[in-house]
Amino acid sequence: MLKIVADQNMLMVDELFGHLGSIEYIPGRQITTADIADADVLLVRSVTRVDEPLLKGSSVAFVGSATIGTDHVDQDYLQQRGIRFAHAPGCNANAVVQYDLSVLSNLQSDWLNCTLGIVGCGNVGGRVYRMLKNLGVKCRVYDPFLTLADNPDLVDFDTLLTADIICLHTPLTTDGEFPTKHLFNADVLARLAENTLLINAGRGAVIDNAALLSLLETGSKLRVALDVWEPEPNVNCQLLERVQLATPHIAGYSREGKVRGTEMLAEAFYQWREGRTLDLKEDALTEFEGISLRGESLSKIILASYDVADDDRRMREAMMCEGSEREASNSPTERKSGSVESVAEAFDRLRKEYPQRHEFSYFSAEVPEYLREKVRLLGFI
Repeated sequence: MLKIVADQNMLMVDELFGHLGSIEYIPGRQITTADIADADVLLVRSVTRVDEPLLKGSSVAFVGSATIGTDHVDQDYLQQRGIRFAHAPGCNANAVVQYDLSVLSNLQSDWLNCTLGIVGCGNVGGRVYRMLKNLGVKCRVYDPFLTLADNPDLVDFDTLLTADIICLHTPLTTDGEFPTKHLFNADVLARLAENTLLINAGRGAVIDNAALLSLLETGSKLRVALDVWEPEPNVNCQLLERVQLATPHIAGYSREGKVRGTEMLAEAFYQWREGRTLDLKEDALTEFEGISLRGESLSKIILASYDVADDDRRMREAMMCEGSEREASNSPTERKSGSVESVAEAFDRLRKEYPQRHEFSYFSAEVPEYLREKVRLLGFI
């Protein structure tokens, strides 16, 4: 029987891996070398750094990350050790699309008529692009790894920066010809037109957070929605105060996306270990019973399914000392219960206690005739 160590925020691990052996659930940021010393399988999300310091001396033979990004995993080391690695590209792409559209519906009433720039057109950015194009939105794409044959809306970086709205969906890289760390540095941020809406649901350090705060402190009218931060979980609360929408790295946190991520790891595991395809029907995964929503506009029906403003409110409340202004990122905050927690602890608690959220496909939509095709394109049933 196998020993499996899994991030406590993962769903459906019991159903898909439980019959293989014992499962120990641990908060992802707290997984240590001692926890996995005698483990066979390690299942993580993006908050766990998987590298030699964590794995040295362990018996782990399979590492699965239920995430799109892999910058938290030292894949070279895993390959050297002969440890099988799998991740879940695209698992929560639909949820991130929903997040982006909820931000637009909150902050840009005329978003359907705006020019929207997308930085990074992979699993998530590509899904965002296709959705917006299907809805008739004018798009510009910057991705140096693509050609015009791959995407007819590809533009250079300078042209991308002139878009009304810019969404960042690139992985975090620090080397190579096109590193993305601090791609949006002080110079780039200063070049954005007044009232540009900048959305980051990729990786926090793609934007130089210190430079962004400095710019916003000058009175810049740049509008910003941040789901990811530099560094996490130590959010700079001064920056949080100055952005329009702030969320704790939950853009992809739909129930469907989480389940899909675990499914993809299970499929990879069974293919590697047993040479067979996972029969999801056999494993009796949870099916969801959709509910009906009503709305008189596309934005209203989007917000009825998921309103990012609720997550923003929860985060601001969690990062605030009662009766006082938010303080520096490493100062403690007081909960209504009277207990004291750091900003980092509050950030992780928000992720752990995140309320159940469903993607568009969970809902049916009652809308006027002229909206029916658009809500169908979004995935409403």
